[in-house]
Amino acid sequence: MTSGVTSTRHGKAGRSRRGQRSPAATLPIARVYVDVPLAHLDRPFDYLVPAQLDDSAQHGVRLRVRFAGRLVDGWLLDRVERSDHAGRLGWIERVVSPEPVLSPQVAALARAVADRCAGTMNDVLRLAVPPRHARAEAGPGVATAATPARPAVDGWRSYPRGPAFMEALHQGRAAHACWQALPGEDWPARLAEAAVTVAATGRGAVLVVPDHRDTARLHAAIAALAGPDAVVTLAAGVGPEQRYRQWLAVRRGAVRIVVGTRAAAFAPVADLGLMVLWDDGDDLHAEPRAPYPHTRLVLGQRAVLEGAALLVAGRARTAETQLSVETGWAHEIVAARDVVRAAAPRITAIGEDDAQLARDPMARAARLPTVAFDAARAALSRDRPVLVQVPRRGYVPALACGQCRAPARCRRCAGPLGLPVAGEVACRWCGAPEARYSCPACGDARLRAAVTGARRTAEELGRAFAGVTLYTSGGGSAADRTNAGKVLADIPPGPSLVIATPGAEPLAEYGAALLLDAAALLGRSSLRAAEEALRRWMAAAAMVEPATHGGRVVVVAEASLRPVQALIRWDAAGHASAELAARAELGFPPAVRMAALDGAPETLASLEFPDRVEVLGPVAVPGQAEGARERVLLRVPRADGSALVTALAALQAERSARKATDFLRVELDPQEVT
Repeated sequence: MTSGVTSTRHGKAGRSRRGQRSPAATLPIARVYVDVPLAHLDRPFDYLVPAQLDDSAQHGVRLRVRFAGRLVDGWLLDRVERSDHAGRLGWIERVVSPEPVLSPQVAALARAVADRCAGTMNDVLRLAVPPRHARAEAGPGVATAATPARPAVDGWRSYPRGPAFMEALHQGRAAHACWQALPGEDWPARLAEAAVTVAATGRGAVLVVPDHRDTARLHAAIAALAGPDAVVTLAAGVGPEQRYRQWLAVRRGAVRIVVGTRAAAFAPVADLGLMVLWDDGDDLHAEPRAPYPHTRLVLGQRAVLEGAALLVAGRARTAETQLSVETGWAHEIVAARDVVRAAAPRITAIGEDDAQLARDPMARAARLPTVAFDAARAALSRDRPVLVQVPRRGYVPALACGQCRAPARCRRCAGPLGLPVAGEVACRWCGAPEARYSCPACGDARLRAAVTGARRTAEELGRAFAGVTLYTSGGGSAADRTNAGKVLADIPPGPSLVIATPGAEPLAEYGAALLLDAAALLGRSSLRAAEEALRRWMAAAAMVEPATHGGRVVVVAEASLRPVQALIRWDAAGHASAELAARAELGFPPAVRMAALDGAPETLASLEFPDRVEVLGPVAVPGQAEGARERVLLRVPRADGSALVTALAALQAERSARKATDFLRVELDPQEVT
């Protein structure tokens, strides 16, 4: 170990202003992680523990130490009898708080995540441990959480492997599973049963969901099953002080079940038995701060380190989760096909048969074809609400064919054509001008402005269904400016039209759902466009009543498209398997390990990598001034992933040691490969 630099202000070998300091009688050496943003110093340093701080300088406390002449924060990781450092050791100056906020398990997890993401441990600790609030620490100390009774798990009997997984949780086995929830499934109740099953054995559970709406639903389900004192929510919405107080309750052992957003993955739950990740494809699970760990990665590392069970749950399935199933690391929990068909609504796409096109020849060109209007009218006649999902908020101007209204696309990159600027139509993706447009569907050369979005859709449907109550969620409407952008939690029963953006759908049992503007989701310049579209569609369709009760979903997209076919069959696993196979063929994550590096062009040009690392690029970073920053992608087979991480960590350390001033952003396994 390395020592901290002793300050000369206190004289020789630790002499203070008040006299000579003496080390603690036992375990006088503290191993400390100092909070410095330098990659080449990402290791613990040895410090002497003064005798007067012997009682308070315990594992996991926050410290103040001198490092390179400056007073900095630090974390006490361990205390030992002797140091391997041959020189003089600095002294711990102060214990900020005697509260042991960094448990050994979380410290090991932070180190593992930092190593996996080519980051530093201090960056991960900032994500794992909330800032201190002194008033919150004044509460009771170590407590013992009550043990709830084992709940009934009858809801899991709809899935052949469900009861076996619940029994594995009760027995304390480290089971890894992927659960595909049925349409209409009360998923908070099922996850609550899993968490309370583990808590009934005296172990802890961590459940991570994307946003505050899911957090509230899951917290309520667990509280109804085990009591309000059995669960705590860790989320930013409660405020810094209250969040820290609740976090301390978990650290002190007063609560066994934790629900929260991505930071809750680091919750200091003692004797962890289960971790749950709901909807792992949601972008909110991707940490936007260095070293950019995804919640799926954090929980996977924690499952290995602490021997806990892991359940990745959702209605759709990502390629990353499919890889864990195909490699045997996790087993899938899915319902039989006849059970799925009985629970799912009837799902209709455009062009699924000749009869549909014979009745409505313009179905492919219309934004709201006849089949969609018929489904909405039928649901309203049964006094059921109708959900209309629109990918965009407000008004979105675009260009379409003047004859058949097909979206106008660039001939070079298939991107959308934008409104004329300075009299010239150009692609909004690649910027190439389009002087002579010709519609590939009908051959017409005329262009027309097409306006889409939630607000525009609300205005159009308000005129088409006069007298029907209209709600907007996430998009806002021109008729209700005060409600623009507001997300509704639920809606009153009865016939109504609900226009919502993806993820903002109010809770209700809908009679029908209309999924509009599929091209806006499928046409995005994103590796995950098809996966994301299916996930959004399934989330909306799952709230529609079964087909046996008249439930209907109309997706305004070609029936031949792969994600549309997966939606019609309600086959998320099949789509994820095909998606993974396609990525393996093209060499994209998760079939390979990849890293994205953003930096100045001259910086990227000066970097050298081993021969087995394939370098893709550079390309300009979107949103940056031309020539200011570029991006390169590094790609290696999965078997060489550790070598890539090691090379990137060494690169960061070398740049840090020579005090490079140009910023280089490094992200392992980026969620977006562009």
